[in-house]
Amino acid sequence: MRENQFQAKVIKFLKEQPNVWHIKYWAGSQYTKEGIPDILACIDGVFHGIELKTDVGTPSKLQLYNIRKINDAGGEAYILRPKDLEAWKERWFR
Repeated sequence: MRENQFQAKVIKFLKEQPNVWHIKYWAGSQYTKEGIPDILACIDGVFHGIELKTDVGTPSKLQLYNIRKINDAGGEAYILRPKDLEAWKERWFR
């Protein structure tokens, strides 16, 4: 599954959930910060930074740094891959 297909699937799922706010972060312009997770979400009052990757995609050092900073600040940040989607749903959306 390509990353953009996976992204569409995750965003569709988030839109269907109660108690979820999310935004797709678009990087790449002069006014945006690099390395920010693809999706920023508040799920049942918890901040999530969700970096989407294919099952073989590799995060950059900057992406890993930002994931660590979010976790250190008390949020939840992680890499979500298609193979882990069902386990992610089970963990956060029971």
